[in-house]
Amino acid sequence: MAFDLAPFDESFFDSAPMTYVIDVTLPVAPETAWAEFTRQNTLDWCRALRSVTYTSPEPHHVGTTRSVALSPGWVRMDEVFFLWDEDAESSTYRHAFHGVRANIPGLKKFGEYTEVSPAAHGARLVWKFAMELAGAGLPPFLSGPIASGAFGTVRTDTVKHFATF
Repeated sequence: MAFDLAPFDESFFDSAPMTYVIDVTLPVAPETAWAEFTRQNTLDWCRALRSVTYTSPEPHHVGTTRSVALSPGWVRMDEVFFLWDEDAESSTYRHAFHGVRANIPGLKKFGEYTEVSPAAHGARLVWKFAMELAGAGLPPFLSGPIASGAFGTVRTDTVKHFATF
């Protein structure tokens, strides 16, 4: 059974009821980081994810679709990218998606914003997560620690992955 999620624009990443931001420097060139975030089966380094599969052919752009399964595979979501900018001249890249449908109830909105740009030594990664639960949702004193724990592993796994390059 699929449950539709509501679309949103870029401003939601700053106004969502629940947000989490990863802002780190990666020890690789921006082009290398971007290639890792946009390849088929990306994020395979994250324990929290079972699979991430682009369901649109390359080249990717606004309108590109993806399917994601969280570990161990019970939770699935379809996504559509509403922002996709690649500026090779300035080595700055970004994209953002919102969930279209999920196989679990209770989620009204979910999305991610990813930006890769040059840093003094490597690439700066700004990775924003935003969500809104359907209904009352969890109070902030519960949702904050839960989100920090879940997204904290994504941050740790990402830093470890890029340290191996």
